[in-house]
Amino acid sequence: MPSNPYVIALLAAAGAVLLHGVVILSRLGLLKAFSKPGRANSKARTVVSLAASATGFCIYFVALGVVLAQFGVSVTTYLASASILGLAVAFGSQGLVQDVVTGLTILIADIFNVGEMLEVSGQVGIVEDVGMRFTVLRNAHGALVYVPNRSIAAVTKYPRRHIRVHVDVTLPEDGTKADEMAAIAERTAKSFTRQFPALFLRPVSFARVEIEDPPRAVVRITFRIWPGRGGPIEGTFRQELLHRMKTVQEDFADWMVAVNTEIEARDVQAGLLAKARQLLKLSS
Repeated sequence: MPSNPYVIALLAAAGAVLLHGVVILSRLGLLKAFSKPGRANSKARTVVSLAASATGFCIYFVALGVVLAQFGVSVTTYLASASILGLAVAFGSQGLVQDVVTGLTILIADIFNVGEMLEVSGQVGIVEDVGMRFTVLRNAHGALVYVPNRSIAAVTKYPRRHIRVHVDVTLPEDGTKADEMAAIAERTAKSFTRQFPALFLRPVSFARVEIEDPPRAVVRITFRIWPGRGGPIEGTFRQELLHRMKTVQEDFADWMVAVNTEIEARDVQAGLLAKARQLLKLSS
């Protein structure tokens, strides 16, 4: 056994780094194991992230105590000093304490989990990590945004991880013209999605819909986009669509292309009922 305190200190530091590496690798493995979508897996990923942060802190705290002990500092003195220092830091770094407390509150209150789409502190993104100090979001550009936990006040959750934008195009009564204009709307929408790919989280979809009041037929174009990024649809896409429709029908009015934005809610009860019916069919 080495008796040189410098060697022991070096071994303690190396051991701490090695243990922290094991924690990181274990964390990555557990996060991969819980990578499938679902609330239970999201909660597990959140707990793993916070536990890994706390474990890393504890490893280095113990390692520092071992190192100081080799140079004659007693463990009791170290713990007492750490307590006093902790109080001083608490008073001098209230923001840090608020970050930790808020992080624990998020976990206990189940406010949000890893994998969900949120809008917090003016930032919109998918939660990548919930740490002791920061909540990490991945935004529409793929960039990581580090939001201090203490700045999280109001949280907006998007259950389906997108915003649904309907563009309803009123079709003429003439069947031939209606088919032609529906085809133009579909081509224009597909071209638009290729022009602005970063806006969209799902493929564009099309449907013929009958509106009762007033009675009319419309082709409904449905975009599923990042929250807060519907400007190009309401502006560029709508204007381009109006221009193309007026080349087919000169009296085509602006009101005949309507844009409506909504949050697509997740119908949990309907999903559970569907699974129950499926199980009943399999058992019968």
